[in-house]
Amino acid sequence: MNSFLKNNFISISFGTSLSKLIGLIRQIFIAAAFGVGLTYDAFNYAYIIPGFFIIIISGINGPLHNAIVAIVTPLKANKAGLVLSRVSIKLTLVFSLIALIIYAKATYLIGIIGPDLNLETKLSAIRQLKIIAPCIPLSAFIGLSFGALNSRNKFLISSLSPSIVSFSIILFITLNWVFNLENKFESGFLGTNLLALATLIGTFLQFVIQLIETYRIDILRFNRELFKFSKEEKRIFKLIIPTTLSSGVGQINVFVDMFFVSSFPGAASSLAYGNLLIQAPLGILSNSLILPLLPKLSYLINKEAYIEFKKALIKGIEYCFLTTFFLSGFFILFNKHIVELIFQRGAFNYEASLSVEKILIAYAIGIPFYLFRDLIVRSYYILEKTKLPLKLSCAGIVLNVFFDWALLGGPIKDGLKLFSFNYGVIGVVLSSGVVNFIISIVLLIKFKAKKTLLPLYYLGKKLILIFISCLISTIICQFIFTIIFQFSKGTSYSSLNLFVGFPIYLLVYFLITKILKVNNIELKSLFSSNSFK
Repeated sequence: MNSFLKNNFISISFGTSLSKLIGLIRQIFIAAAFGVGLTYDAFNYAYIIPGFFIIIISGINGPLHNAIVAIVTPLKANKAGLVLSRVSIKLTLVFSLIALIIYAKATYLIGIIGPDLNLETKLSAIRQLKIIAPCIPLSAFIGLSFGALNSRNKFLISSLSPSIVSFSIILFITLNWVFNLENKFESGFLGTNLLALATLIGTFLQFVIQLIETYRIDILRFNRELFKFSKEEKRIFKLIIPTTLSSGVGQINVFVDMFFVSSFPGAASSLAYGNLLIQAPLGILSNSLILPLLPKLSYLINKEAYIEFKKALIKGIEYCFLTTFFLSGFFILFNKHIVELIFQRGAFNYEASLSVEKILIAYAIGIPFYLFRDLIVRSYYILEKTKLPLKLSCAGIVLNVFFDWALLGGPIKDGLKLFSFNYGVIGVVLSSGVVNFIISIVLLIKFKAKKTLLPLYYLGKKLILIFISCLISTIICQFIFTIIFQFSKGTSYSSLNLFVGFPIYLLVYFLITKILKVNNIELKSLFSSNSFK
């Protein structure tokens, strides 16, 4: 059993890490090719609706994947194959109808999502949306086959599969550079449709590869009764429908943000680059902190050990804030070096770097409550209390609309604004952080496991002291870096500055959190051979 778990862990870790690396390389290529401009702006608007089906609904750990794993895993190959085939055909037909509607109404949909886009960007987004639309029915089987492969312990192909689209985009951009010596993508062999076409072809290749793999493990069967509904199929759809609706609530906030920034050229591109840089380390933290904690919390609840549950959750919350405030300080201190090192080349010029650097700082401010919200919501689900998180998610949409509108100066008719301030794209990013903060605080206050409440005064004190630790550490390091990095400016020095500055910031943050007594990590435990005894 240990060998089984070890082999699966290695497969998942290797596949996921490689897929993430190829995804980062894809963004580097996109940045060099398109920078912060019309084509990538248009692609981001075109991808919003298809992306919901391709990534949120049909991605790994999405509703389709989880439903198939839950229902198909205990079934024998013959039965599992019939269930998978029937669900795939039915869902592909539904997704095909949705894709046809999106294709036919592309102009209308882009007009809703990006009402203030300039004409050229809007026309490009409409064309790209029509190209990407066929990815939606393809994604139905892709999502279901993720679950089918994992139900038969085939983890490597599903972990690597998302990188196929990234590889396709990298290849298309490379070919454009080869065949278009002037490097003008608007007049290249695929023009402004390059990203959309590469996405379509990459998704088709992903579909074909997963179809072959699913057939190869003998879990794809067909018979004459494809349109009948078996008991297992009904259970799958009962799982898919509510989780899809729940995922849709979160996606609405993306629509809202893109709606409000549509009047700012390059905003969608800058948001995409900034969000990528934030989500990568947040994903690592989530996997490191939250995923190992959830089984323990679930076990304690099943044992009705509510005091131990509270202690474990409090410890998880403390480590959540301790690590995320560190990450916030890191991005605030090194935003310039990170953006220059990863993106600044080719079409991604100095002006593009400045735009993404500011957005990265805004995202960094909201990091602590982004991860904390994820932790506390999952804790509610462990207690099987889903109503409050869902209600607050819906309330969050209203709050997000209000704060987006307010931080943009309260726009009304004919370009007039109610307020004298306008924080632009930065305001939209800060709005999401404010909404996460409000929802997190409400969830924390209302949290109750039977009659066991969380110690709000204790957690509030810890939160304030960790915030002060981050603030002091950032100020001290900023002063130090101003002195030692004053002559090392430019992209070529960014990696050196990061290499030297990161351990200094880590040490200062560690010492300050120790002084303020919010850090229980002992250095000797990291190096002692007896630390785990």
